[in-house]
Amino acid sequence: MEAFKLDRNLAHLAVLQRTELTTLFQKKIRKLFGRYLFSKFFSKYMLDLDKISKNYYKIMYDEYLTIKKFIKPNQKILSIGAGIGGLEVIINDIFENENFTFIERDFVSKKIRYGWDNENTEAYNKLNLLEYFLLSNYVKSNRFKIINFDKENLPKENFNLITSLYSLDFHYDFEVYKKYLSSVSNNETVIIFDTIRANYFKDIFEDVIIIKEDDDTLHKSKRIACKKFKK
Repeated sequence: MEAFKLDRNLAHLAVLQRTELTTLFQKKIRKLFGRYLFSKFFSKYMLDLDKISKNYYKIMYDEYLTIKKFIKPNQKILSIGAGIGGLEVIINDIFENENFTFIERDFVSKKIRYGWDNENTEAYNKLNLLEYFLLSNYVKSNRFKIINFDKENLPKENFNLITSLYSLDFHYDFEVYKKYLSSVSNNETVIIFDTIRANYFKDIFEDVIIIKEDDDTLHKSKRIACKKFKK
């Protein structure tokens, strides 16, 4: 696999979730008309599906390489804010017996702010499109379940790996999920997410490893892998 299967609706959502997929022309249109009009109208009809499919795969494969060493066969993986699931499709393609649980919100905000506060109610996802993308890219229906954060009870089970790239502690304060994550992990569970305050988590976890540093963006975030909540 070197590209994902995408239709126009999926490609549109991928572009909204990953701004790296926008062209220079699209960036100019967004700057001229604003994020809302760009998201609502322009971006959906200015898409090169083949190019987006290949570029989105490359971006997700690069993300996979940053967490590769933490993935083992037959894991239960919890993904929080996974977008349309490109990373999980790649993991599924390589490790065929993984089980995925997605915790997502089911709406597209007019505008996404970078950073977070206690009132953050933003999202960029559609759960029907997430399901369609997973099935279209060969993730079997019995290998995943999707939880609507706003309507369903969060799953109560232990996970081997928890990922939340550019979501937890990036758009949403870690405290939103802290108690829950503690209840669904054990001392061997690895929790991976991006943050601008990596040192803060040394007071929360026994083990904190920086596995990626992004110094080229405004937020200068770090991707950390954490284990063992401190008591």
